[in-house]
Amino acid sequence: MKSIDKIPTSKIERASKLFKTGAKVGVNYIKFYGDKIINSEKEAKERLHESNASDIYDGLKTMKGSALKVAQMLSMEKNILPSAYVEKFSLSQFSVPPLSAPLIVKTFNQYFGKHPNELFDYFDLNSVNAASIGQVHKAEINNEKLAVKIQYPGIAKSISSDLALIKPIAIKMFNIKGKDSNKYFREVEDKLIEETNYVLELNQSQEIVDACKHIPNLSFPKYYNKYSTDRIITMSWMDGIHLSEYTGKPFNKEDANKLGQALWDFYMFQIHILKKVHADPHPGNFLISKKKELIVIDFGCIKTIPDEFYEPYFELAKKENIDNPEYFEKTLFDLEILREDDSAEETVFFKSLFYEMLSLFTQPLQKEYFDFSDELFFGKIIELGTKYAKSTELKKMNGNRGSKHFIYINRTFFGLYSLMHDLKATHVKIDSYLKY
Repeated sequence: MKSIDKIPTSKIERASKLFKTGAKVGVNYIKFYGDKIINSEKEAKERLHESNASDIYDGLKTMKGSALKVAQMLSMEKNILPSAYVEKFSLSQFSVPPLSAPLIVKTFNQYFGKHPNELFDYFDLNSVNAASIGQVHKAEINNEKLAVKIQYPGIAKSISSDLALIKPIAIKMFNIKGKDSNKYFREVEDKLIEETNYVLELNQSQEIVDACKHIPNLSFPKYYNKYSTDRIITMSWMDGIHLSEYTGKPFNKEDANKLGQALWDFYMFQIHILKKVHADPHPGNFLISKKKELIVIDFGCIKTIPDEFYEPYFELAKKENIDNPEYFEKTLFDLEILREDDSAEETVFFKSLFYEMLSLFTQPLQKEYFDFSDELFFGKIIELGTKYAKSTELKKMNGNRGSKHFIYINRTFFGLYSLMHDLKATHVKIDSYLKY
């Protein structure tokens, strides 16, 4: 893959890049209207999605940073986005154009005052893995293999301007209204800025590893403070294949169940015991070792769960509470889903919507064991997502609702369910984490 020598970092450069991408999408729509006259609308729409997905991704992959991170997050929305977008945006998890060798050397000189070959016994200037915020290189010191993650230059400074460009689109898409709507954008901005702080990531990594290393069938890298800075992080090299590569081929059911239980225990232990969680559960952050252990390799996005959110959120995971109308309504207010200024119509609509959603999504949490290979369960999730994505009634409502903590906690559960389904894990013990 061809490397790049420069990343656009100024607000003007990045806005210009988005504008050019938007212009290409506009041309694709013009072609679509002509295409559907000659061919069927279904065929024309498929070609439109493929062209748009390709042009949008091509624009974002050279920008990197939060713009590409959004594509990475969207790649997990398998139930809502057309498959062309999911397939193309999935590349942002671990396969984008890397930085050129001169830029790598420049970054090391800036943060260590040395060429990487002066710091390590061996350093490969060719990246082995490039994603939205940084890329990984192989290195070696004292015969130990290392993975060195290097952040793209200028990315941290571009986050606020990127989100300012995206904000008007998000407000329109999600029908967000009201003076306190900024809390959602601040939550995303704060988390993205945290992800560019590699000193924080190093500390978070060591904290989570120390707390979870006793959980069976999990494996983690070792981290090296001496060879890390706020823009470079060094860890032991972990041999394995990406989870998506593992599930993309025929795999042993017994191994998949073991991996699924390890993944589930890892998340439940974090959420319920640590009250903080690895909130970026996409396949690029997990490897499968030859021993069929689950390797967790990235702790940049950690979400702390405050008690005032944790308690009502998980109280509504209990069927008896969902089915208690008074308790259910009170808890929806506690979670800021219902608002004092809601109209009678909005109150009825959102109570019904969240009753339907929670009754479905909390099913795994209400069982002793759950079968995540159940196509009927995941079919209902797709059906429900499609229903509300197309709801004209929902588009009329004020979409500004729900605690800001929903953004990353819901993302965590959706991502976790998706990975568990990819593994086709069956007979997963839901409360297994308690014994650890």
